[in-house]
Amino acid sequence: MPSYKAPVEDVLFLLNDVFGIARYSNLPGFAEATPDVVEAVVTEGAKLCEEVLAPLNRVGDLEGCTRHPDGSVTTPKGFKAGYDAYAGGGWMGLSMPEEYGGQGLPHTLNSVMQEFVSGANIALGMYPGLTQGAMAALLVHGSEEQKRTYLPKMVEGTWTGTMNLTEPHCGTDLGLLKTKAVPNGDGSYALTGTKIFISAGEHDLSENIVHLVLARIEGAPAGTKGISLFVVPKFLVGPDGSLGARNGVSCGAIEHKMGIHGNATCVMNYDGATGWLVGEANRGLNAMFVMMNEARLAVGIQGLGQSEVAYQNAVAYARDRLQGRALTGTKAPEKPADPIIVHPDVRRTLLTIRAFNEAARALVIWTALQADIAHRSEDPAARQAAEDHMGLLTPVVKGVLTDRGFANAVDAQQMFGGHGYIEEWGMSQFVRDARIAQIYEGANGIQAMDLVGRKLPRDGGRAMMRFLAEVEGFCKENAGDENLKVFCAPLTKSLGHLQQATMWLMQNAMAKPNNAGAAATDYMHLMGLVAMGYMWGRIAKAVAEKKQSGEGIAERLDARLATGRFYVERVLPETGTRLARISAGSDAVMAVPAELF
Repeated sequence: MPSYKAPVEDVLFLLNDVFGIARYSNLPGFAEATPDVVEAVVTEGAKLCEEVLAPLNRVGDLEGCTRHPDGSVTTPKGFKAGYDAYAGGGWMGLSMPEEYGGQGLPHTLNSVMQEFVSGANIALGMYPGLTQGAMAALLVHGSEEQKRTYLPKMVEGTWTGTMNLTEPHCGTDLGLLKTKAVPNGDGSYALTGTKIFISAGEHDLSENIVHLVLARIEGAPAGTKGISLFVVPKFLVGPDGSLGARNGVSCGAIEHKMGIHGNATCVMNYDGATGWLVGEANRGLNAMFVMMNEARLAVGIQGLGQSEVAYQNAVAYARDRLQGRALTGTKAPEKPADPIIVHPDVRRTLLTIRAFNEAARALVIWTALQADIAHRSEDPAARQAAEDHMGLLTPVVKGVLTDRGFANAVDAQQMFGGHGYIEEWGMSQFVRDARIAQIYEGANGIQAMDLVGRKLPRDGGRAMMRFLAEVEGFCKENAGDENLKVFCAPLTKSLGHLQQATMWLMQNAMAKPNNAGAAATDYMHLMGLVAMGYMWGRIAKAVAEKKQSGEGIAERLDARLATGRFYVERVLPETGTRLARISAGSDAVMAVPAELF
């Protein structure tokens, strides 16, 4: 049976040594995040995930969720107790404001917990994860009454939340949605329509489910300009906060899926369900984007979580599995064969995953810190820079981390040979569960187009220029450091590839839009490679400083440097290939007529 151990040591190293979380003590919530508190939060979160959530992962995959004739849904055995342990530990409101019952700690710590949960049990983790996204949207766009009504119960975990966007005929192009909202005359609306692929749409984990639903008010303009957002509770809520009658929303079916079987992915039917407008009429996408952006970052973290747990189990197997002898001579003469971890190609595979995991984790924490700055800083310039970072890096975190997370799960499965294809070893679940992250919250091709079409040119390219300048500044500042030369030289070369690709798009995408479309995915991955290369540079700098001060365990620090060197020597050079593809343009992509595909 697969196992999971949260990467506590890696996380604390990143928080304390690479990014210096203590430097942010001037921000609300950070003063309380002392080193002792941070270590306690990370350690206790790890314990919950390892001891409570991870053992339920296989159960959830085998049992799945069950819809009953009355439309109710039960989750797999043990899920309710696991959810209660999560909610009861205060994890739902870790970074929520104290006025709603939260702890007010940095969002960065919540992102760390999201990785642990995603590695331990991604299907179960989606229930609180979606609730946190719904809370974020209500916190920003909900009325004072809506926040008072829903947030305390959601922070408590007594109520959960969802997001309802997709319809049978309408996925990414939300302008096509048909769910309608008719005013009831008392400030509420009657919603009618069908939503599909609604994660956590119905279940037995909470007393109430708070649905955030996109719909079109009767008579509203066509397209995205006529979309509004509504809060639609499963049970109506009385003035005193008590639960009343069942609302007109029900689960019509549970989708039969490739993976994440422990999460109830539902077809939701709205039959005149009572809902209340969130924010302004016809501005629903603006409000929902808060939840969608939160979800996109969380989904990127899911890709990392699945990559990490798959890697851990592949390493354990490679240490035990005996097959062949090392090319340089027998390593385990007392055994009939050497463990496969002695073979270079096995090590290449494992190091490719490990090098990604460590850099991706750094990228997540760096981005989460920017989210905290954007929401908590009183300095307008700091907030602007942080918001620029978030806008630019969100599609990269979502798209690159989930693409690579799935590929890494497949490569980890490969380490098991035929056993990896057999269900009892559990590796196929990681592959199946990781696959959805590339699709939902905007398929990765859409993320790439968002990056190239919207994020790059926004504000005259300000965010991209700031990113390029920061990486270039790091390389120049540290180029003369003997400990960092091995990182700065290849990073500088790959940064040049990113600069060339950016310039090529500026010169060739406006006049010929297909060039942007054909280049988008390669550009997103090129940027991801450079961003993670930069993370490795910062990690290496922190390692060098710890070694000079005599702190840390030398062998572990050397292993971290060796992993980073592997990344810059064996992974980062892929930027050259990505640049070549981008520069080739769109002619070959568009040459074959559609009818001849």
